[in-house]
Amino acid sequence: MESSYSGKALIRAIIIATTVAGTLDILSAFLFAIMAGGSPLGVLRGIGGAIVEPDDYERFVLAAIGLALHFAIMTAMATVYLLFASRIRLINRLPLLSGIGYGLVLWGVMYWIVLPHRWPTMFPIDPTREPKEIAMQLFSHIVLVGIPIALVARSATRWRFASDDY
Repeated sequence: MESSYSGKALIRAIIIATTVAGTLDILSAFLFAIMAGGSPLGVLRGIGGAIVEPDDYERFVLAAIGLALHFAIMTAMATVYLLFASRIRLINRLPLLSGIGYGLVLWGVMYWIVLPHRWPTMFPIDPTREPKEIAMQLFSHIVLVGIPIALVARSATRWRFASDDY
């Protein structure tokens, strides 16, 4: 099956989708942390602590690792969506619906698999979570991640580069 993107458009779309969705998502995490009495540095250190032992790193180094990990994860999220969208044309025909669906999938994977597996005491699988907490999580994953990635993917179908003709 032929891709609906040129090679350069796919790479450009991954970079743009990662930058936009990653920035929006981390800013929402910062805001939610501040609202809960935490800090942006604490958010980044928490993310970094997923892959390295926090006590082994100075706090700003751990925060930098967290920021890099956040954008690496977002790159994977954007890449997966764009690869599917490049092969399944219906995804790009309905970008809002597709973005909502992808955001829901990402939320489910993050809050029902990744976080409970990595931090079972901090993020237990709990179907009785507070509705406000779930609403904030869904907002971030749908409005700030899924939909922006879908809109970038849709736009990328129209990007053409002079060198693509060769």
